[in-house]
Amino acid sequence: MDELNRKTVEAFKQAEKIPVLVVLDNIRSAHNVGSVFRTADAFLLHGIHLCGYTAYPPNRHIEKTALGATESVDWKHFSTVQESIRLLKEEGFTICAAEQADKSMPLYEAAALYDKKLAVVFGNEVDGIQPDVLQLCDVCLEIPQAGIKHSLNISVAAGMVLWELVRTRIHLYQ
Repeated sequence: MDELNRKTVEAFKQAEKIPVLVVLDNIRSAHNVGSVFRTADAFLLHGIHLCGYTAYPPNRHIEKTALGATESVDWKHFSTVQESIRLLKEEGFTICAAEQADKSMPLYEAAALYDKKLAVVFGNEVDGIQPDVLQLCDVCLEIPQAGIKHSLNISVAAGMVLWELVRTRIHLYQ
């Protein structure tokens, strides 16, 4: 780890974070949650909000894929995603839904968001983000897809969306 110049958990906690936060709403798989923790750690994100029945630490299934990232990444649990979004709006976050919807913005056009504090909502693996929650979001981001399937695993989608939102500013935080 010394050769890679990686932060310790304490240094991670003290570091200025990239102003992007993940909101996971009713995610069924604790393994997916753990994968998102690892992505949030890798990109030095502001944190994660775990909503509804989404698993939260301590949880051995999360740890299987998080590999310790639950110790570095700040997280909070909320009974409902609406509570999380309400708080994030009060804190000045722009709320983005990672969802295919009418008038969604292709991810490759997200440059207009790069200078904002962003919270990205990822919904249930089967049902996605509920319509009433979409109405609370400021923008929908869609990963363009050209194949037969019209969805990606949430951990894959989170990695793609989050990388796009941090790629122009991650060098500022290293």
